[in-house]
Amino acid sequence: MAKSQQTFNKSEKEKKRLKKREEKRKKMQARRAEAKENGKKGIEFAYVDHNGHLTDTPPDPSLKVDIELEDISISVQKSEAVEIDPVRIGKVSFSDSSKGFGFIIDSENQEKYFTHISGIIDQISENDEVTFELEKGMKGMNAVKVTLLK
Repeated sequence: MAKSQQTFNKSEKEKKRLKKREEKRKKMQARRAEAKENGKKGIEFAYVDHNGHLTDTPPDPSLKVDIELEDISISVQKSEAVEIDPVRIGKVSFSDSSKGFGFIIDSENQEKYFTHISGIIDQISENDEVTFELEKGMKGMNAVKVTLLK
């Protein structure tokens, strides 16, 4: 004779699921009964008055303000373009020529940037002053075109 596939855990989960469904149905019936008592029907609406505030009453049409299309401007304030020198100066904090990478600390903002041997032009070692440019890499900004400062 075959053993039943229904385990205790499965039956408990099924009981909980049915109980939850029944509670949900009772709550829905209670909300419907409350809505009938209060005379409310369906979804309540929210209106925007002439000042832009949300209200539950429709706005007064006499307070409506007409706005010309030309008066509406969607833009960002113009800011002066600041020229940033793409060539930066920094100091090599770590360099491993056998593995082909290193780190450079920017002298302006003390940020540390990764550099790979493919972006190094001159031979560098630790504590060398270098010039470099920044490029977006996979894990942040990378130093490229790294040359020794003369």
